[in-house]
Amino acid sequence: MGSDAETLRPCRWTGRALALLDQRALPEEVRWIECADAGTVARAIREMVVRGAPAIGIGAAYGVVLAARRAWRESAGRWREAMEDELADLAAARPTAVNLAWALERMRAAARRASGDPAEALLREAQAIHEEDIAANRRMGGLGAKLIDGRCDVLTHCNTGSLATGGYGTALGVIRSAWRQGKVESVYADETRPWLQGARLTAWELVQDGIPVRLLADGAASFLLGRGAVGWVVVGADRVAANGDVANKIGTYALAVSARHHGVGFMVVAPSSTIDPDCPDGGAIPIEERSPTELLQLGAQRVAAPGAGAWNPVFDVTPASLVDALVTERGVLLRPDRARIRELLAASPAA
Repeated sequence: MGSDAETLRPCRWTGRALALLDQRALPEEVRWIECADAGTVARAIREMVVRGAPAIGIGAAYGVVLAARRAWRESAGRWREAMEDELADLAAARPTAVNLAWALERMRAAARRASGDPAEALLREAQAIHEEDIAANRRMGGLGAKLIDGRCDVLTHCNTGSLATGGYGTALGVIRSAWRQGKVESVYADETRPWLQGARLTAWELVQDGIPVRLLADGAASFLLGRGAVGWVVVGADRVAANGDVANKIGTYALAVSARHHGVGFMVVAPSSTIDPDCPDGGAIPIEERSPTELLQLGAQRVAAPGAGAWNPVFDVTPASLVDALVTERGVLLRPDRARIRELLAASPAA
């Protein structure tokens, strides 16, 4: 791997399988897992080998290629039907990230158009999804950086960089672009309990790129914002509802409330594929809950009192009224609402 994380691609097609960078092992170990079938891809998504909404969608797209290849080999006459169970398994792997459903629907459309052995046609579509995501991230990086006036510190949550996308990153892509332009002094990264994506992944990416980063406990963010050093809070999204409500990693809502209270800009960076026009508002977004063990233990070490239970929602919903800017590859929406989002989605992708 190169010396910087900016050009890292956590999903790689090897020619016969999908290789995924195992993000559970970072930063101690750089380990790749080979997925030779769709079931292994679905399991890798469920078990957090690959995570981040765009990367999940990309991984699932390659999973469809593997499913179609098996289905054609075993049932050439009815290969579309023969891969349905595997596609359903992929769709159920992480319910909150809308990019997963979006990528699978795009791959289904490509499958409907395919004739003969579908593997090559579907691989081209998966690779197109992958490359388009990287291009969108770089465009969002430039658009979001324009919103940052002067030189300041920024605060981010979870991991939204190369590791969470096809490459470059969404919120971290904005931070990378702004850093290059001399607009970012340093980055504060929430540790992001319980999987510590900020401590393990965001900090690792920024260190690789030579961008100054300081970690803070999630609960310290409001105190930091109150001190006046942070110019923007910049986060990603796993789903944006039609009215502009945003589902993102648990802890994002609290950051948005605190940012508004302290007069700090709150920026959400996500490709337009993350916007779900069929989801009317945040109340309709399915919120994944994971095992209480993730909170009760730190790795294999129990940290909670015996007998204690835990509530472990993975995401929360930030109301659109707290979002100052929604940055997509199609453009920037200031104070996003239902009408602005409808206009954005109706515009040409190249606009």
